[in-house]
Amino acid sequence: MHKYELVCIIHPDLDEVAFNDSVEKIQGWIKELNGEVEKTDVWGRRRLAYPIKKQREGQYVLFTTSLPPTSVVGLEQNLRFLEPLMRHMITAVD
Repeated sequence: MHKYELVCIIHPDLDEVAFNDSVEKIQGWIKELNGEVEKTDVWGRRRLAYPIKKQREGQYVLFTTSLPPTSVVGLEQNLRFLEPLMRHMITAVD
């Protein structure tokens, strides 16, 4: 298992319930892929450097995870189809 950080920018107009559902869905996908979520940091609403989908703000979430290297591709595929997710980035941690 390798350590990864996943940063997600979620649509700013979601209410708290829909936001929490999106976060839980991402955590569920990580667990389905034989990974484990070590830490979830909600950074809150922040201004974007440039507009994404006509939005100037987004809700940032950082997931610190352990995943098998082969599962990263599956996670990427799942994240692409999560509608409230505006951007994401997965990076390996040393």
